[in-house]
Amino acid sequence: MKVTERWFSHRMHRDITLVRWGHFGTPVLLFPTAGGDAEEVERNQLIAHLEPLIEEGRVKVYSCDSVAGMALVRREGSPEHRMWLFNQFHDAVAHEVIPAIHADVRGPLPIVAAGSSIGAFNALAMTCRFPHLFGAAICMSGTYRLETLIGGPVTEDLYFASPMHFLPGLEGPQLDELRRRFVVLASGTGEWEDIGEAWAVAHVLGSKGVPNRVDDWGPAYPHDWATWWQMLPVYLDELVP
Repeated sequence: MKVTERWFSHRMHRDITLVRWGHFGTPVLLFPTAGGDAEEVERNQLIAHLEPLIEEGRVKVYSCDSVAGMALVRREGSPEHRMWLFNQFHDAVAHEVIPAIHADVRGPLPIVAAGSSIGAFNALAMTCRFPHLFGAAICMSGTYRLETLIGGPVTEDLYFASPMHFLPGLEGPQLDELRRRFVVLASGTGEWEDIGEAWAVAHVLGSKGVPNRVDDWGPAYPHDWATWWQMLPVYLDELVP
């Protein structure tokens, strides 16, 4: 059920790993939290909680290393380098990871992007930047403004990597396609959660006519894996056939 691929990405000047769980179903790309690798979602039992959907052949789950997030956690290089790496990471996902998924599922099927914390940022960003590749985004407990975490003023690289920056000015065919997609913004209000981040994203998406929904799970749900164990199966059950 589990298959692992690894290759050198010339876009990011380092290796990246892609892991797959399952045999059939809608492809789902899970983005790890900030410093997570491709197997983080398995170690933290998220894959185990998706097992019924995987066994039923409804989803085929993939995850790749959070390359830019790892650099952020390690404070690698300058702030400008870390912003550059987020932009390059998104480019590598679009032009390396997604083609690998399409080859595995034998066709350009729309992919569901999902993630928690900074993984939610990446799921949102990839769907907004490349709506022709993604059918929907499931963003859980998201952190959507990274400039404070990265440090330094916003560069052109972070501007184009961050939906909160580029979405207000987005027009044309990319926006037309994005308006045919759907974004779920889920958050608890327990410890370390900030649902205000979800509402801020919803405001920007709504102002551009992009279908979205904020779900408040309440104070019993903190910023932790146990929350995401509950959330993700619910949303996948809703969004996939």
